[in-house]
Amino acid sequence: MWTKARELALLTPDDRNRWVDFLRAVSILAVVLGHWLMAGLYVDAGGELRRGDLLSAADWTHWLTWGFQVMPVFFLVGGYSNSVSWQIITRKAAPGQVGVYRDWLANRVQRLITPTFPVLLLWAALAVVLTQVGLPREQIRMATEAALIPVWFLAVYLLVTACTPLAYRAWERFGWLSFAVFIPAAMLTDWLTFTMKVPYVNFTNFLWVFLAVHQLGFAWRAGRFDNRLFALAWFAVGLAVLIRITVFGFYPVSMVSAPGGFSNSLPPTLALFALGMVQVGLVLALEPLGRKMLDSVRIWTATVLMNGMIMTIYLWHLTAFVLVMTAAWLAFGGVGLDSVPGTGAWWASRPLWLGIYVMALLPLIAIFARHERSFGPIRGGRTVPRLRAVLGVVAICAGLGATAGLTIASPDSVSGIRWWVVALPLVGAALMGFGPVYRPRNRNPA
Repeated sequence: MWTKARELALLTPDDRNRWVDFLRAVSILAVVLGHWLMAGLYVDAGGELRRGDLLSAADWTHWLTWGFQVMPVFFLVGGYSNSVSWQIITRKAAPGQVGVYRDWLANRVQRLITPTFPVLLLWAALAVVLTQVGLPREQIRMATEAALIPVWFLAVYLLVTACTPLAYRAWERFGWLSFAVFIPAAMLTDWLTFTMKVPYVNFTNFLWVFLAVHQLGFAWRAGRFDNRLFALAWFAVGLAVLIRITVFGFYPVSMVSAPGGFSNSLPPTLALFALGMVQVGLVLALEPLGRKMLDSVRIWTATVLMNGMIMTIYLWHLTAFVLVMTAAWLAFGGVGLDSVPGTGAWWASRPLWLGIYVMALLPLIAIFARHERSFGPIRGGRTVPRLRAVLGVVAICAGLGATAGLTIASPDSVSGIRWWVVALPLVGAALMGFGPVYRPRNRNPA
C-alpha cells in the first residue's frame, strides 16, 4: 500500500494544493481519536457493565472538544474540493448541455455512499441475527447506535454538497455576503430554539452552519485568505466570540454532546459556528508552513495513503471499538474494563487500548477499503432525470439521518431492525441509478 501511495504521490501535479488533502486526513483522524478517547465502558463494583464517557467524568475535558470537534474543517475542505470539481465539469460541458448537475451530483454521492453501504448492511444483518439468538435488545441498540454514529455527518455533507452549484453561483455574484447571510440565520435559529421554544427549528442549523463554512472553502480557493494577517485576525475574532458566548455566556463549553447542558453539535449552534471560524482562521494561517512541510515525499505519501482509505477509517472505527469492547466483556470476562473513565488508571491504560483499537481496525480496512476506491457507472450507461436524482439524495440523507438519530435497531419488531431506515439509503441509491454493489473498478477523476 505504501508503494502504491508513493507512486501516486510522485505523480501529483505541482499545482495541487496538498494542504487540502492533509486537512481532510487530519480532521477525520482527529474525530476517530476523539471518539476512542471520549467513549468508555467499564465494569462497576457489582460486576455490571456500565456505559461511561470521559466528558461526564471530567469537566476539564470539555475544552478538548475545541480541538477534536473538527467537522467544520472537513466542510471547509469540502467547499474547496467541490468548487474545483464543479468548475471543471462546467468548463468541459458543451453550451446548452443537459444533465451536467445530475452527473456531477451522482458522482459525488457515489463516492461517499459506496463505502457506507457495507457498514450499514453488516450492522443490519448483525442486529437481525443477535435478536434471533436472544441477546437483549437494549444491548443490540447500544451497539448499533455506537457503531453507526458516524453516518450523521454524511447525511449533512451530502445535502450541503447538493447545494454546491447554487452556493457557488452565490459566491461568484455576492462574494462575502453569500457567507455573511448565514450568521443571522444561525442566530435567529438559536433565538427561536432557546428563547421562543420553537420545536425542531434548530435542525435547520445543520444547513446554516455548515453551508457557511462550505462557503469559506470557496473563499479560500479564490485567494481571500492568502494574507496570513487576515487569517490570524479571523482566528482571533472567532476565538473572542467563542469565549464570550461559552465561558461568559449561554452556550456549553463542550462542542459535542455532554451531560449538564444541550448539545452544540447535534444540531449545531452558534457556538459551533464560532468554533468553525476559529478553526478556519487557524488552519489557513498555517497553510504556508503546511505546504512547505508537504514537500517532503514521505509526509505527502502518508497523506496520500490516508486519503485513499479515509472514509473507511471514519466509517469503521467505532465498529472496531464495539468489537473490542464486546470481546473484552464476553470472551475475556471484562479484562481491562475495571477502570472508571477519567481516573489515573484509566488514562494510564489509554495507549494500550488505542493500540488495540488500531489493530482491530486494520483488518476492517483491508477488507472494506476497496469500496472507497471502486466506482461503477450508472446503470444502463445513462443518467437519470434531475428530479429523480434529487429525490435520491433526499432519500439517502433521510435514511442516514434516521440511522444516526433513531438507530436501525427496533425495540419491538420481530426482525429486530427498522426496515424502513435500512431501506431508505438503498432506495435513494436506486433512484440515482446505482446500488450497493459495484463491480467495475473505474477510477473517476477529480
